[in-house]
Amino acid sequence: MSETDSRRTGIALVTAAAVAWSTAPFFTRLLHFDSWTILFWRGLFGGGLITALLVLTQGRAGLRDLIETGKSGWLVACLSTLGMVSFIPALQLTTVSNVAIIIATGPFVAAGLAWIWLREAARATTLIASLVALCGVAIIVGNARGVSDTGGIGLACLMTLAIAAMTVAIRRYNQISMVAAAALSNFLGSLISVPFAHGITSVTAADVLILAMFGFFQVALGLTLFVIGSRHLPSGQASLIATLETPLMPFWVWLAFQELPTSRALAGGALVMGAVLADIIADSRAHARP
Repeated sequence: MSETDSRRTGIALVTAAAVAWSTAPFFTRLLHFDSWTILFWRGLFGGGLITALLVLTQGRAGLRDLIETGKSGWLVACLSTLGMVSFIPALQLTTVSNVAIIIATGPFVAAGLAWIWLREAARATTLIASLVALCGVAIIVGNARGVSDTGGIGLACLMTLAIAAMTVAIRRYNQISMVAAAALSNFLGSLISVPFAHGITSVTAADVLILAMFGFFQVALGLTLFVIGSRHLPSGQASLIATLETPLMPFWVWLAFQELPTSRALAGGALVMGAVLADIIADSRAHARP
């Protein structure tokens, strides 16, 4: 495969991954269960499908990565699980646009944590973009209406912090199998949900089908496409394409359920997305220079 064909393949696969990831709010709105019940079934299907992927692609070595993950693998899995158990209730408590915009600040949170933990100095453009993104989030937080909305925004912030910490941990312990850690975190999230879920046994055949599609399409397929596609692209370009998830999340919910973002969410979202895109483009240009 030529370099041009390889890049085109990578762009197509990472774009498809962003589309798959963006469907989480759509599936969540389709399911009228408590968040713990959704987390249980999604984790079960997602973890099972990712494990099947490991076996199909790596055989016994894949299962060994899952079973013998070590302390660093458990750290990544636990951080991922914290992000997952914050994500679904956040979507149920506040608007999808609020959650999507807060999640988009993840690269800047990760940059801050990398500086604290790994002493990685952030570029000046990243610092400026972080301040712009922070202003966007402040606009959204200032528009919170009631306890439910505030709680959802708080959980979205917690999820962003957890996933950013997971990203830095993966960078610190780069020998970790990302796919194995994802499978483990899904199973862990499912296990944690059992004592709190109220509707595990009350799901119908139609509900199980939606939950299975949730686990397959949003969790397993999204991860698989991104892992394969990112091998064909520079990391900056892969990250830029993956940010398509943010505008697509509220788009699917608007298309299916007519949930419209508020004007303040649009204003805050414009600041955050502008900051994210500007920072990634600046990073790509910096790495492209001789």
